Amino acid sequence: MLNLAFGFVVSFLVIFFIVRSSGLHGSLTMDHDLRGIQKNHAYAVPRIGGVGIACAATVIPLIQPLWATAPGTGQLLLLLCAVPVFAGGVIEDMTKRVSPRVRLLCALASALAACLLMHATLTRVDLQLVDQWLRIVPIGIGFTMLGVAGLTNAVNIIDGFNGLASVVTMLIFASIGYVAHSVNDWLVMSMALTMIGAIGGFVLWNFPVPSVFLGDGGAYFVGFIMAELLVLLIVRNPGVSAWYAMAVAIYPTFETLFSIYRRRIVRGRPAGAPDGLHLHTLVYRRVVRKGIDGGNLRRRAMRNSCTSVYLWVLSLVSIVPATFFWDTPIALAGAAIAFVTIYVHIYVAIVRMRTPRWLVITGHAPVVAPRGAEEPRH
Repeated sequence: MLNLAFGFVVSFLVIFFIVRSSGLHGSLTMDHDLRGIQKNHAYAVPRIGGVGIACAATVIPLIQPLWATAPGTGQLLLLLCAVPVFAGGVIEDMTKRVSPRVRLLCALASALAACLLMHATLTRVDLQLVDQWLRIVPIGIGFTMLGVAGLTNAVNIIDGFNGLASVVTMLIFASIGYVAHSVNDWLVMSMALTMIGAIGGFVLWNFPVPSVFLGDGGAYFVGFIMAELLVLLIVRNPGVSAWYAMAVAIYPTFETLFSIYRRRIVRGRPAGAPDGLHLHTLVYRRVVRKGIDGGNLRRRAMRNSCTSVYLWVLSLVSIVPATFFWDTPIALAGAAIAFVTIYVHIYVAIVRMRTPRWLVITGHAPVVAPRGAEEPRH
């Protein structure tokens, strides 16, 4: 548990410095684009909160020998693999000039590095016909790279509201840590606890009143580490069902797949084209903000945060059963199906303007913008 505690402290302090020094680097790090199709924030704050999380994840393995007999070599090797995807995201946060294709290549490069350096290559998904193909090394590596890169990008897709991606991934890391403890996988458990603490230090600066955003760098970093821990958990522990990875991470995974279907099949647009039709955006626009003054920046900030709570609860539909039935494929498949069913039902109801009344929030207390936050530029 010391990994969690120290990870929290280091992340909190680094982000404290980022927030307090925003006047020095704000021209590079502030998220001034508040009117984009996927933007739902009330004011500009730094979008490099992922730097604090990455710093904590790096420091803890270095000082870990002070309280643990096992070295932090495995964690440091995993962090080394994460450098390409994290760097691509941070550079995009500061320059807005890194294309989605380049960031995808960075994610693939990080996934390949993990395959080669940590032997994190999937050879089973617990489907006999597929497993036979995955045992062919190039196919296994290619499949793993696509899966890791896809989940990495999926976390970035759900990162649109205060505390949404960060708390959902904390819940997933908590599940991973529990399962790793159950099978005595110290490496995975240690890294999962570190990430819980590091993300927790960020959440206090981001929710409910944001002083910093996760940014692409943070979302990609968290998503990559999460994906790799799931791969390592399955590769290193035959008793863990491969279906566990699908069930525990079904929310970001299905959000991505559903978005691709909606854009390519339904609307005939490029799969990577941004839109404002994600479930979290619809919840914000048609459930949380319904009946409330949309021109009040203070209320808008709180509505943003309240939106995340809906999705936290929804994500637990699959995370909770996956955590306790990690070795039971039927239960895991059932959890994933239950999530998809509820997701689609809610999505269709909101789109058709038939939102259940019990979902609608009709008022919020005002929120004061944090010190140093900037009003939107017109």
